[in-house]
Amino acid sequence: MATPITSRTETLQKYLKLDQKGMIMAEYVWVDAEGGTRSKSRTLPEKEYKAEDLPVWNFDGSSTNQAPGDNSDVYLRPCAVYPDPFRGSPNIIVLAECWNADGTPNKFNFRHDCVKVMDQYADDEPWFGLEQEYTLLGSDDRPYGWPTGGFPAPQGEYYCGVGTGKVVQRDIVEAHYKACLYAGIKISGTNAEVMPAQWEYQVGPCTGIEMGDQLWISRFFLHRVAEEFGAKVSFHPKPAKGDWNGQGLHSNFSTKSMREEGGMKVIEEALKRLEPHHVECIAEYGEDNDLRLTGRHETGSIDQFTWGVANRGTSIRVPRETAAKGYGYFEDRRPASNADPYRVTKVLLHIRVPRETAAKGYGYFEDRRPASNADPYRVTKVLLQFSMV
Repeated sequence: MATPITSRTETLQKYLKLDQKGMIMAEYVWVDAEGGTRSKSRTLPEKEYKAEDLPVWNFDGSSTNQAPGDNSDVYLRPCAVYPDPFRGSPNIIVLAECWNADGTPNKFNFRHDCVKVMDQYADDEPWFGLEQEYTLLGSDDRPYGWPTGGFPAPQGEYYCGVGTGKVVQRDIVEAHYKACLYAGIKISGTNAEVMPAQWEYQVGPCTGIEMGDQLWISRFFLHRVAEEFGAKVSFHPKPAKGDWNGQGLHSNFSTKSMREEGGMKVIEEALKRLEPHHVECIAEYGEDNDLRLTGRHETGSIDQFTWGVANRGTSIRVPRETAAKGYGYFEDRRPASNADPYRVTKVLLHIRVPRETAAKGYGYFEDRRPASNADPYRVTKVLLQFSMV
């Protein structure tokens, strides 16, 4: 087992208590090219800040693979503000979008398009709840508590486990939980997972873009907390090869009509619309997901769309309570633990026919596949040809 290298938190405390002379520290956080978080700090006058009050900042995008060296400035546009659980009040955490110098969103800025979709379907009142699984690693990059050169006992006693030999690094989990609550993150719970050193926390329900924002900040908090305990966090969907569970970002979703009487029919219609877009969804659902979605270890197959009631071996699980009541929500179990929540929530909400068409029972559909440089003659020809088959 790796020996933890902890920060000197007791020494740091006396400095955190020093008077800041009317100034605050603002930690700007953004998503980088590899799907991780980065941050930098700046000093601002002390006052209550909303995102729109905060200054736009920039960073060297060539050092994060987000811009070329000859045009390296990437701009940070604040979009959400949270109390800082590490420095304490009145300091703040600032979530920011990445924009290019020409005023276009950076190619790794998936929030921008997600906002547009959330605004488009705001009347549907979409609710999301994300279950973030992760594994804690030691300095040797092996899961904490795993014997050097060997493996722990088989899975079975670790899920929601209690006691030495069943769980490790609970201090990290508890500290992260408190940090999220302090910052106003809608963290709704946490538990030990099936594989030893694997944990999960849940965020939500959240409405619209708030879901992606809060999940990203919660990931940032987890890395920061683990840093103080000398641990690493792995969001890889298959952190250990062999007969061990992978890890996902199970995504719970509903709209207002799904949560009302008769909502089960709306859920079934939504699943019918998701099925032909299975490959498209998988492309949005994280890297190396093929290592996890094998049809084993509580997953469905990556090659096939399936759904069932209370079945964790399918693409989509409908909770038994939802089926019994006739309304509620469904859980998309396909997203990998490293998936971008903006991409996941966007695709879940957007893959549907227009609301007006569904409500009237007639109308039109939108084919979003053609590229911007597609020949309109070819596009309209093929649409008409196949619609007449």
